[in-house]
This record gives sequence, structure tokens and C-alpha cells, in this order.
Amino acid sequence: MQVIKKQSGAAFKLKKGQKLKVIDPEGEQVSDMVLFNAKDRREKISSGKTLDFEESILISTGNFLWSNRSNKMMEILEDTNGRNDFLLAPCSPETFEVMYDYEGYHPSCFENLYTNLEKFEIEPDDIPTAFNIFMNVQFDEKGKLSVDPPLSKAGDYVLFEAKMDLIVALTACSAEDSNNGSFKPIHYEIVD
Repeated sequence: MQVIKKQSGAAFKLKKGQKLKVIDPEGEQVSDMVLFNAKDRREKISSGKTLDFEESILISTGNFLWSNRSNKMMEILEDTNGRNDFLLAPCSPETFEVMYDYEGYHPSCFENLYTNLEKFEIEPDDIPTAFNIFMNVQFDEKGKLSVDPPLSKAGDYVLFEAKMDLIVALTACSAEDSNNGSFKPIHYEIVD
């Protein structure tokens, strides 16, 4: 079991056929995930392709995560929480300036993704919209978005299976609103 400390991240390789289990050990903690083809980093996870091909904005058990080249990158085998987001971008320094009216340094998923992906020669401009595991984004009849507390309870998890050799980055999200006002770790496990 690997531990991602609160407001931090990790990046690693996953081989085709391997499974990745992302766990919320304490509950109400979001994890941003981005994927890249390990053999060609220009191919990466695509929110637009996934929502299009899966014909839903709610991505959970039985759905695939698709790439910008219309290839399957991962399949969701199990999801004990059932609520994830694929609409909103990773929180960034600008998120806290614009949406939180926060001045000064604040940890962000964007920074935690690109700093952990540097070892794979992936740069900040390469970071796509993340698949936000456990994130509870709602919208009203006019389409206005709201970020509500995650529904995940301690021990909830999502189990993915890699459909190609991947570079994976995960965070323990740093945005207050996404995590009901507190920050906790994320655990993950690679299963052959």
C-alpha cells in the first residue's frame, strides 16, 4: 500500500493488464488522476472523449477512460462510492486567487501533478483535465456547477485496469471546497 500525504502527489508506471486501486482511507478526500501513454506521452487522458464515448458525465463502474486519440486507457472495474468528476480542471494557484480570493502560496493539484511527472519529461502545459476520483460536482437546472462534499466514506475505493502501458499521476487534492474543508491522505495499490 502506497500513501500520498495530504496536499501532495505521486507518479508511477502501470503496465497493461495491471490494476490500480485508489482508496480514500478516511473519507471525503478527492484524488485527481491523469494518464499518459507510457510509449508516447503525447497521448493522454481526455475528458471530452470519455464523456462523449461513454455518453454520460457520471463515470463509474463499467465505464472506460479514453485518450485524446480515442483509445481506451483504463476500465473502471469497481467503484464503491460511485461519484467522480470529469468536468473540472485540477486546482491551480490561479484557482485559489480567482475562486477563493486567496493571496500567497497554496498547494495545488496542478503543481503536485506536474512536479511528480517531471521525471517522465512531462511538463506543466501537458497536464490535461484530471479524472477527479471521489469528487462530488453537482449542477442545477440552469447548468450552474457546485462542488459539494465528497460522498466517499473511509475505505471507499475505485479499482481500475490499465488497457495500455501507462504513466499515472495521482494527488491528494488541495482544494478546500472539494474535500469538505479538510485535507487527508490518499492510498493506492498496484495489483498484478
